[in-house]
Amino acid sequence: MGFFESYGLFLLQFGTVAAILAFAVARALSRGGEDDGEGRLVIRRLDHQLRDLGRDLRDASMPRKARRAAHKADKKADKTDAAPDRSEADDASLRRIFVLDFEGDVAARQVSALAMEVNAILAEAKPGDEVLLRLSSPGGAVAGYGLGAAQLERLRAAELPLTVAVDKVAASGGYMMAAVAETLLVAPFAMVGSIGVVGTVPNFRRLLERGGVEVEQHTAGRFKRTLTMVGENDEAGREKFKEELAAIHDHFGRHLQRWRPALVLDRVATGEVWIGEQALELGLVDAIGTSDAWLLERRERPILALRWKASQGLGRRLSTGLQSMVERVVATLVG
Repeated sequence: MGFFESYGLFLLQFGTVAAILAFAVARALSRGGEDDGEGRLVIRRLDHQLRDLGRDLRDASMPRKARRAAHKADKKADKTDAAPDRSEADDASLRRIFVLDFEGDVAARQVSALAMEVNAILAEAKPGDEVLLRLSSPGGAVAGYGLGAAQLERLRAAELPLTVAVDKVAASGGYMMAAVAETLLVAPFAMVGSIGVVGTVPNFRRLLERGGVEVEQHTAGRFKRTLTMVGENDEAGREKFKEELAAIHDHFGRHLQRWRPALVLDRVATGEVWIGEQALELGLVDAIGTSDAWLLERRERPILALRWKASQGLGRRLSTGLQSMVERVVATLVG
């Protein structure tokens, strides 16, 4: 066996043992630290933040005496800024905007927090309120992003106006979520689309055989395992694997037809990614713009940014960090 083959076998063996150990340690550390709904909701007033930014800039260009007078006026305005009882208020400026952020990873782990944030909104929302979701995700696990889309569907079912703003990317599962929006806004160079499904299964059988490693795998059920990483794959398994991918792709298309019926699926469901104006021309999005500009135009209204912060013990933090490290390594190897 040549040097490179020997070295490759060593790396494979070492990587396999390391992966098994990492998985075992992560499972052990995360026990007792699972996301059980414990945590707290962090709320920030973005309209106050925007107001204060403007005041800071104003103050920088004013003489000291005028600045003191402006501060007194600000304090007086702030005291009278409290909104009246909503049952007595018809002013559109009092209708709240709830802002959510979703930074998606491959496993869509953020969906648990999203569910809690949606729960909070649905428990409190009044007629006239609306939701902005700032979404950024390259996609990932079908089940995870499907659940994320279902959380957004709850907002639509409650007849809350939902705007999704994509400032950078919403691809594959990310676009699956974004498509639920009543209004889908993208930045000029944001990337959307990638309406497709991919499945990658490396096979190390020949390398293992060269190293004298024999692997046995037994299944019950004809298609319990279509493709394997360590055994011999056959044509029937490959065809079944492709069939399963096609079924998921078809379901993805029907999801899009429900929420964006004007889309021509044969044109867009090709796995391609489009930016800005291209996406607008194809009907993938509704408007070009950024989330910052959208919020600034509505700064006279109460804007509340919500973030669910789950309680995490040391074990869960370590396991989350370990999982993120493994994902980055895998992404580097297959990217």
